[in-house]
Amino acid sequence: MATLAGIIQRVRSEVGDQPAPFVDTFVGGDELSSYDLSEVNVTSAQAKVTGPAGSLDLVQDTDYVLNPAEGSILLINPAYSPLQHGQTLIVRGQSEGMFTDADLTTYVTDAMNQHTYGRSLRTRYRDGNGNIKYDNEPIDLDNLPPVEEPLVAYLAVINVLWTMATDASSDIDVNTAEGTFVPRSQRYRQLMEHLSELQARYNTLAQQLNVGLARIEMFQLRRISRTTNRLVPVFQSREYDDTSRPERLLPPIDGDAYDDESGIPSPLYPGTWG
Repeated sequence: MATLAGIIQRVRSEVGDQPAPFVDTFVGGDELSSYDLSEVNVTSAQAKVTGPAGSLDLVQDTDYVLNPAEGSILLINPAYSPLQHGQTLIVRGQSEGMFTDADLTTYVTDAMNQHTYGRSLRTRYRDGNGNIKYDNEPIDLDNLPPVEEPLVAYLAVINVLWTMATDASSDIDVNTAEGTFVPRSQRYRQLMEHLSELQARYNTLAQQLNVGLARIEMFQLRRISRTTNRLVPVFQSREYDDTSRPERLLPPIDGDAYDDESGIPSPLYPGTWG
């Protein structure tokens, strides 16, 4: 059975965005109270101040305020704000990487909705009266076939890389008068090339399994009655031994572009035409 945590771990492995511990040391100079940590998206942090009098563990929201998203710490206790000469601030913690688990949960949810759109699992069973029935259950993480787990992860990685490419699209190449050239736009080009390869990888596997938004589907053409000019009802196809009541289908009707906007009412004769 697929799990959200397992797919998120797959996505982190594909993107190279693994959680990492960090240790930052800041030397006081009677000037600063705010310090930038070496990591962003901090999940946990422990801070302490060392000095000639020894070391003291700081209490969050009492001695300092942590900004987990930006990865910064602000000392608010007057005894350490600003950090004095001879004092050292040591911060140990754990970071989630570029993307938090909440961010990746959104990407995985979008990938699941796209990959399993319009699909369900049909189960055959007998009810309490001995009649054969069929149950259609939407596909989710609990019943996702194991062979499709990598495809959901690939699709989530594609969504993540699009976010990274959008961020890199604003980078411009740097040329200096001394002849230094920094091709910052190369990151965007490399991301787009990898996106194309990963999209082709997903499309190939999805076509082989006939899953995803581009899978081959069979539809029923709707017939219009010659006597009433109305669409003939369409019902869900059923197995030979399915004793449940017929299920009505309501396929979409594309006709908004041809709507009559004159406001003139049309004659209506119930049961015949109109």
